[in-house]
Amino acid sequence: MSDWTSTSMPYLAPPVEGAPSDVWGAEASAQGRRGTQRIAQAGEVPAPPAVAALLGMEPGRPVVVRRRIIELDDTPCELTDTYYPADIARGTRLTGTGKIRGGAVALLAELGHVGVRVQEDVTAHMPDAEERAELHLAENEPVLHIARLTLDADGRPIQADLITMPARRQRLRYEIRIG
Repeated sequence: MSDWTSTSMPYLAPPVEGAPSDVWGAEASAQGRRGTQRIAQAGEVPAPPAVAALLGMEPGRPVVVRRRIIELDDTPCELTDTYYPADIARGTRLTGTGKIRGGAVALLAELGHVGVRVQEDVTAHMPDAEERAELHLAENEPVLHIARLTLDADGRPIQADLITMPARRQRLRYEIRIG
């Protein structure tokens, strides 16, 4: 079991005034670790079938993707591809590979798109060759896959994340408020 517990909550809401602009870096630092991320790709692409299904659109429709490699102590620990409907993200900093001060969630809020509901589906599978190489995995190591959809107050999808992480290095924690 990993000594790292992952919770989605810090990454879902825009940061409050005075909060660190790099949520991942701050979370890792609080544990005495070093958290970084690299934007490997950003820009407009045709929506892959899984993303189109999450966003409620036809496959191949334009979306904006930000592909990130998340590292903990200089070791890749997560691959995250975040997709936005093109009509929300086109022409914004979401299409570039530069870091966004306050993060993408803060930028979305500035643009008038605030998430109020999130759905996450977690599955386990054996990684493909690219995932295995990017995450430095052994041949028989499984990964966890999280498909996360963020919806606004009108129920409109504003962001879809496809997250892949080594199963042995993760413990997921979910806190759910009822009522």
